[in-house]
Amino acid sequence: MLASCLLRRAVLTAPLVFVVALLVVEPVRADQEAGTAIPAESRPCVDCHAFEFMQRALQDLKKTAYNLDTRTETLLLQVEKRNLCDCVSANLLN
Repeated sequence: MLASCLLRRAVLTAPLVFVVALLVVEPVRADQEAGTAIPAESRPCVDCHAFEFMQRALQDLKKTAYNLDTRTETLLLQVEKRNLCDCVSANLLN
């Protein structure tokens, strides 16, 4: 009974130890491959990237706002035209 309990614990513990070992070893390999990265001197700073990203996002928002404004104007003109046509049709029927 005790032997089967110890065997069961060993069987369950072995994969757990293996997974923990993989988690510990993986970051070491990632640090070793970091030498292939572009040196910091030749990369633009993070602030520059953030600024460029924000500029593009602002331009996209401006375009979207303009498109929405234009679409709203078009829809309002269509509604006014429809109301005018309905009014003219009603006057012609009377």
